[in-house]
Order: sequence, then structure tokens, then C-alpha cells
Amino acid sequence: MPATFDPDQLRASLKPLAEWQPLSEQARAYRHFYGLDFPGRELRTGLGRFEAGGYQLVSQFWWPEKVKATLFLLHGYYDHTGLYRHVIEWALDQDFAVIACDLPGHGLSSGPRASIRDFSEYQDVLQALFAEAQSISLPQPWHLCGQSTGGAIVVDHVLNHGEGSPAQGQLILMAPLVRPRAWGWSQLSYYLLRPFVRGVARRFSENSNDPDFLPFLQADPLQPLRLPTAWVGALARWVKRIEAAPHSLRRPLIVQGQADMTVDWQHNLQVLKWKFDRPQILLLAEARHHLANETVEMREEYFEFLSKRIKGRNL
Repeated sequence: MPATFDPDQLRASLKPLAEWQPLSEQARAYRHFYGLDFPGRELRTGLGRFEAGGYQLVSQFWWPEKVKATLFLLHGYYDHTGLYRHVIEWALDQDFAVIACDLPGHGLSSGPRASIRDFSEYQDVLQALFAEAQSISLPQPWHLCGQSTGGAIVVDHVLNHGEGSPAQGQLILMAPLVRPRAWGWSQLSYYLLRPFVRGVARRFSENSNDPDFLPFLQADPLQPLRLPTAWVGALARWVKRIEAAPHSLRRPLIVQGQADMTVDWQHNLQVLKWKFDRPQILLLAEARHHLANETVEMREEYFEFLSKRIKGRNL
């Protein structure tokens, strides 16, 4: 089914979340295309635009009638909010409001596709998203959930700003990025290529056991098609900074697939064990990287793990 929305036109039509506006025809088409309309649920919902670091970023929220907490959802590299309907639906089942935004260069947000000048810009985005949530009085406690690069943003925030964070609820890290797989080779390639090219063609890989997910990605109109060398350079600087970051007493919930060929998950878990106080880790033997779009059986297993452990944090 072809998309019937124009990302630039849709973004330009939006106002801040606090200036609530009914969903336009294009906004409804976008929501329907990605399954984010959740028919049959009684929800207050909105789609809005805010600025951070010179970017125009698109945010959205879903607010159920009975609400116990708020989940901030941060997507992974190359991703956007539209790919996270399963996680959003789980959160709504927990009576959580959900707020999310597309990162710079991703999805409906502005910026060079899939690029970033420095990972500190992601922290600017998260701080601005907190302000958006405050502007519409999303209920506390605030939980943070990040997949891959989204997990890296959560880790960075908590290790470096955790005591002053407005989000003192649970931390959920799904296949979190500390460094990617074959990181030594990636750095060498970056330094060799940087003087000559600004990016390389993206290679779509099988990062889920769901046979329908890869074809959907390849047909997704919001998917970036190149890997910019600028993003790899920003990641290289961030890896050094995060591995030198201070320890935190927070205890995150971590879900990690052991068939993940995107991140160096064994190394990453070791780093996260050093940085946090006894994180609770669920390993899924057959799961690949994109946990948000794994098979129904795998999603049910990790959602049960999360539900049991987060239950006492939102009363």
C-alpha cells in the first residue's frame, strides 16, 4: 500500500503539542499507514512539532483514559516512531501514556538523512522532548525506553544527567548501542573513506525473524538510503565519552538478542554492567537486533519480562 502523506508538508503543518490541533487528513494517513491509529481504544492523542538544536522535530503522544505513568520512546538508527506500534501498544496495555519523537534526520523530522554532527545533539532533543511532555502535563513517573541508538541516548542521559533527570521511573534498554559489531573495522573504514566520501549506500539486512519486516522496511518511504560518514565519526567520539562516564545507581531492564549482528552485544552488556547497579537482563537466544519488530512469540516473552518488573514502579 503506497503512502498518501508528504513528510515535509505534514511537518510544516504541525504546531507544538501544547497548541493541540485535530489530526489533519495527511496526519491520519500517516498514522494509518504505520498502524499508529489504534482503533477501538479511547485515547487522547496528538502530533506536533518542536525545535531543538536548529532541527524541526516531530513528536506525538497517546494518552489512555486510565493512566499510571508515561513512557518516553526513543527509536533506533535509520528508524522512526512509525516502526514502534508494538511497543506503543504494550505500553498502552500497561496504562501508560506514550510520547515519542523522530530524531534529527529520521522519519518526519528535519535534518540531513540519518546524520548528526555530534551525539550531544541527541541530548538536546531529549531535553526538548521533556519540555514538550511538561507542556501537556504528561503524568509521572516518567519511564525511558530506547532501542539501539535510542538506548544509547537513554544511557548517556542517565549516566551524565541522571540525578537531575525528570525521568526517575524505570529504564528499558532494547538491544542498546554502546559500540556496533566489528567496531575496529568500522573505525578503520571511516578514517580511510572520510577524505573521499560523505556516505556509503545503506545495506538492508535481516535484523528480525519476522519475514514481513524486511520487505516493509524496503518499501517504507521514510527509510534513509545512505550511511553518512559524519554519523560514524560522531559515534566514534561518543563511544569514548560514554565508556569514561560515571557510574549510576539506577538498575535498567535490558533485553538483548543473542543473534544480534548489528551491535557488539557481549561487549555492550559488560560496559552496562560496569556502569549500572546490577541491571536485570533478558537474553533471547534467537532474537536479532530489531526487537521492536521481532516475531510475536519473542515480543510476548520480553513484554512479559518488562511487565512483571515495571509493575511496582508506576503505582
